[in-house]
Amino acid sequence: MTHTGNDTAGKTCEVDGIGLHYRTDGERGKPCLLLSNSLGTDLSMWDVQAAALAGDFFVVRYDTRGHGQSAGGGAPFGIERLGLDVVALLDHLDIARAAFCGISMGGLIGQWLGIHQPRRLTQLVLANTAARIGAAAPWQLRAEQVRRDGMAAVADGAAARWFTPQLIAREPDTVARMTATLRSQDAGGYAACCEALAQADLRAQVATIAVPTLIIAGEHDLVTTVDDGRWLQQRIAGSRLASVPASHISNVEAADLFTAQLRTFLL
Repeated sequence: MTHTGNDTAGKTCEVDGIGLHYRTDGERGKPCLLLSNSLGTDLSMWDVQAAALAGDFFVVRYDTRGHGQSAGGGAPFGIERLGLDVVALLDHLDIARAAFCGISMGGLIGQWLGIHQPRRLTQLVLANTAARIGAAAPWQLRAEQVRRDGMAAVADGAAARWFTPQLIAREPDTVARMTATLRSQDAGGYAACCEALAQADLRAQVATIAVPTLIIAGEHDLVTTVDDGRWLQQRIAGSRLASVPASHISNVEAADLFTAQLRTFLL
C-alpha cells in the first residue's frame, strides 16, 4: 500500500466494525509519527504539529473512536480497545513501528501501547496525562449527563478546563473553534470514552514501559498536573519530564514550545 504526500481529505480505516477516520502529512518513506487526540477534540487539534513536522516525519493523525469522523459503535469499550485501534491503523498503513504522541486520553492510550504493544513503538510521548485520570464516579456522571442533555452540558465549561485565562483572552477564535468541535461531537461516542476513562487505571503497569519516553506537562494544568507527570517520570525508567507554560491542551496553548520538545526528543 503506497501513501505519499499530504492526505488533506482524510481516509477511513475499518476497525472492529467501525470506520476510523485518519489523515496523513509528509512522505511515506519518512519515520512515522502518530498523533492521538484528547477527549472531546479531533485530529485538527494537531494542525500546528503536523505542519511543522511533516518535513521530517510521515505524520499520521486520527479521530479517536467516537470522536470527529470516527464512528463509536454501539457497544461499550475500554482503553484496550482504543489501543488496539491504533495497532489496527498501523497495520492498515503497513507501518511496523511508529513514534506515538498522545495528549490526555491519547496519553492513556499511549501508556497502554507502551505496556502491551511496545514492539510497535520507536518512541513514546505522553502529554498532559496520568496513569489514572480522575476518579471513576465523575466520569460516569459526565457520561450520563451528555447522554441525557447532549454535548452542550460539557461544552459550556470546557474552555476553563482546557486553557489558561490568558489564552482565552488572547486567542478567542482558537477557543471558539475548539469549543465548537466539542459541541459537535456525538454524545454517545463521547460518553463511551468517558466510561472508558472511568475504568482506565494503569498505575500498576506503567513501570513496565521500556520504550524511550518523553512526558510533557502543562505548568497550569489542573486536570493532569505537573505532579501527575512527575509520578509517571519516576516510574518509567529512563523517561524525562518537560513542562510548558500552558493548561491542559498544551500542544495548542504553547504550540511552538510543544513542537520544539517533540522535535528535540524524536530526532
